[in-house]
Amino acid sequence: MTAPGGRRRRAPAMNADRRRAMIVQTALPLLTRRGTALTTAEVARAAGIGEATVFRAFADKQALLDACVAEVLRPDALLDRLTRIDREQALTGRLTEAATVIHAHLARLGAVLGALHAAGRSRQTPPPTGAAVGAVRAAVAALFTPDSDRLRLPADRLADLFLGLLSPPGPLGTAPPSTTALVDLFLHGTLTHPDGH
Repeated sequence: MTAPGGRRRRAPAMNADRRRAMIVQTALPLLTRRGTALTTAEVARAAGIGEATVFRAFADKQALLDACVAEVLRPDALLDRLTRIDREQALTGRLTEAATVIHAHLARLGAVLGALHAAGRSRQTPPPTGAAVGAVRAAVAALFTPDSDRLRLPADRLADLFLGLLSPPGPLGTAPPSTTALVDLFLHGTLTHPDGH
């Protein structure tokens, strides 16, 4: 940004929390592509800030990497997208949209943790908190409740099963089915009237 007379104007100040969040959001896609070869100078350049600003927000590069891991483990964005799914659409549509959102969340998480692991910089990743798991489970269960009169099992139990199907496969896992095929298979074992919509 250049002021009259050719002087460079400073970007508007932001509070420390917003600055940290902005730096992390900038670093995440770079981290998935570059792994830990990523430098703080690259992050600063991509964010349009000076490298000193990165170090005012984070003690060192490891602190930035730790913040990136913490960010992808947070369920906030996933919960927001799940709760915005239109409950008026058919159950098939609701679950297909949920599966797409959950797969995207897991792919982002896997990319960040995989990049760190490949570089030998992974630390013990803390499991999601009970509150976070419960919130995601409740958001998925809410997608079933408009069809509660047609369900074979309670909505919370179906949410557990659905989330289990979407979890990354173990070492014996085969290629995952498409989202459409997964939802179709899941629903035909869920509804008391399989031909219903």
